Amino acid sequence: MATATLDEFEQLLEESFAKTNTVADIVEGTIIKKETEGYLVSVKGAKMEASLSNKEIPEGEDLEIGDIREFYVLKEENNEDCMQLSLKRIAYAQAWAQLNDAKIQGDTILAKVVSTVKGGVLVDIADLKGFIPSSQLRTGTPFEGLVDTKIEVKVLEADPKKNKLILSQRQAVAEQRDQVVDNVLATLEEGQIVSGNVVRITDFGAFVDINGIDGLLPISEISWQRIKHPSDVLTLGDTIEVKIIKIDNELKRISLSLKRMGENPWQQIEGQFEEGQIVKGTVNKVTTFGAFINIFPGVEALLPVAEMSDENVNPFNLFKVGDEVDVLIKKFTPKEHRIALSVKDINK
Repeated sequence: MATATLDEFEQLLEESFAKTNTVADIVEGTIIKKETEGYLVSVKGAKMEASLSNKEIPEGEDLEIGDIREFYVLKEENNEDCMQLSLKRIAYAQAWAQLNDAKIQGDTILAKVVSTVKGGVLVDIADLKGFIPSSQLRTGTPFEGLVDTKIEVKVLEADPKKNKLILSQRQAVAEQRDQVVDNVLATLEEGQIVSGNVVRITDFGAFVDINGIDGLLPISEISWQRIKHPSDVLTLGDTIEVKIIKIDNELKRISLSLKRMGENPWQQIEGQFEEGQIVKGTVNKVTTFGAFINIFPGVEALLPVAEMSDENVNPFNLFKVGDEVDVLIKKFTPKEHRIALSVKDINK
């Protein structure tokens, strides 16, 4: 086995301690030579002179031999090619550094939404493109109304080497809510009518921004009429007036109602209907135990399967949603929000 000489050993030792500069690093270098396509730059620790192309020099910037500058590493050196540098990308690198600092410090920053894409939205921060996944949007769903708006976000991941910037609006909103919730709740009271924006729609209801905190608008409080989904009535970004029906100061939650902004249809029908009366209605829903019939805007009555016919019948064979039917009011208790109907007793 050959033994390394002292000079070879010192060279290997120096190389082992030399810093390997990789893409997106900031390095200090000295301009040592002007060439047709750019400049040669001496970078400490590099095995050969680095190259600075003319196209990577900001327009109007003059360089002199001997200038010591900071450069952005575009391409790292290898055994065959030298390191490629850029002066244009310094501002780009500084922006990445600031974003990384924001991530470490937990700072909230401002981002401009530029477009909606599958699975989230694209934003612009200091000329860098970032991505907010749908799961990290306050709305939970991207929508066109977000485009061109500026929103507060937290940095989840900032990797300049992969050009990967992942952000969260939801975390920024949660932090903001914690800061303002007590002050906002102190200004609200049950029964108060307030204006807010629909910021999220779910299967069970919608969330409405009331002065910086989200109040829950349950699906049962959206309309007096039966609706299949909150999106049948509401759209993300809508500005609506709602009534505060409950404030839980302990849990710091607000419950809202949209339907109570209008007159209660169950109160409207008192005196208009009576037991034994035959009325025309529209089928809203069919189930195994009967059908729900709308006999007045916002008022549903139940037609049990036993009241459909003297014979055993399948409700799904008799009715479908949207059918108009004549029904007899068999029991009328509007204060309890209950009306029982019959079809088989109409001709009796």
